[in-house]
Amino acid sequence: MKKPILLLSLLTLTFATAEAQEGTRVANMEDIINEMEPEGYNRWTIEAGAGMSKGIKPYADGYFASNPEKHFDLKLNHFTVGARYMISPRFGMKLDFAYDNLTEAEDAGSLPFEMRHIRMGLQGVVNAVRLFNFEDRAGRFGLLFHGGFQVAQMVPQMGYNEGRDEWNAGLIFGFTPQLRLTNKVALFADFTINSNVRQHFNWDGSYSDRSNNLAGSLYSTSLGLNYSIGRNSMHGDWADIPDASSEQLKALDERIGELETMLVDTDKDGVADYLDVEPNSIAGVAVDSKGRMVDANRNGVADELEKYVDSTVANATANANNSEVVKKLINEGYISVFFDFNSSNPTPASTQNLSFVLTYLKNNPDASADITGYADEIGSTEINRALSEKRANNVRNTLIKAGIQASRLNIIPAGEDTSVDPNSPNARSLVRRATFTIK
Repeated sequence: MKKPILLLSLLTLTFATAEAQEGTRVANMEDIINEMEPEGYNRWTIEAGAGMSKGIKPYADGYFASNPEKHFDLKLNHFTVGARYMISPRFGMKLDFAYDNLTEAEDAGSLPFEMRHIRMGLQGVVNAVRLFNFEDRAGRFGLLFHGGFQVAQMVPQMGYNEGRDEWNAGLIFGFTPQLRLTNKVALFADFTINSNVRQHFNWDGSYSDRSNNLAGSLYSTSLGLNYSIGRNSMHGDWADIPDASSEQLKALDERIGELETMLVDTDKDGVADYLDVEPNSIAGVAVDSKGRMVDANRNGVADELEKYVDSTVANATANANNSEVVKKLINEGYISVFFDFNSSNPTPASTQNLSFVLTYLKNNPDASADITGYADEIGSTEINRALSEKRANNVRNTLIKAGIQASRLNIIPAGEDTSVDPNSPNARSLVRRATFTIK
């Protein structure tokens, strides 16, 4: 029995060292695992325990391991160590080793025997608390189920087969209640059954009868500690892990929010903002599929707006409300005069736009106008400022020749308009213009 006692002492010392000394080898092991382990929760757990084990069957006549006159026949003859890795919060894998020393029941009349049993198991693990979603109610308690395959060596220590060994294989199943003692350490009680499917020896060391069909069973109970390894301060079996479905729903909700924002139609023209090239078009004016006001003659004024202005300017004197609407349209830049590259003469299509302003000024003799000239960014700043002034002057002179007093017209050379991409010819054509401010 000296070897099992020595093993238990070493295991106890290992756990004491892991909990009390952060700078020891266990701490170094955590550093290594931290590099391998994804963030979220501690996936690795090491464990050690001790308890009792008993071979259930088979036995030869005269041998038995239980005293029928005792309710409990306690023996410290089972020792186990293992490591567990949780693939997900609910499921994992476990590799463990066990040492059992089986002897006869004391004071029960059994013939003496001693069997050494060394086992290795590879098992799947289920965290039942997480599987059934009752973490909040369980609190510090936990419950694991495990099952898989095991191989074992049996070596009789007495009798005819003393020193001979045989290897067995079979299934292993069990469950493990847990109680978390500290953030990383938990106390567990394990109940396990081994089922061998190739066992020639009886548990007493003699050969099993052929009628047994090479089957054998052993159960073990143990009490021990497990330690959660990882960068997180909380034991992996109790860590607060956001539910994946909740995260997916949250992401979906955010995506829906983005879509709702994209589908907003600020100018109410029937084209969502994310597709709307002109998101500030005038309500009620026809637009194309990209939200641009329809301008078939390409004179810079929407066709519906052009018809409206044409009709209302003619009647501005009789209707003050219409006059104010036209003034607003002119002042907000919907009616402008455009120029070709490096030219100070208005484009032919802009003549109609200039006639709107002329008609308004004639119908409103008390009104005056600021004429602001612009140029694109091609060329030097000085040249472009001079060009913008020349453009504004040419528009002013055209209106003077059309009968508007010079004192009613003021020019403002604004120079370069830097609000568009200078590398885009189409964008530059929009800023080579003259605008009006009616006062």
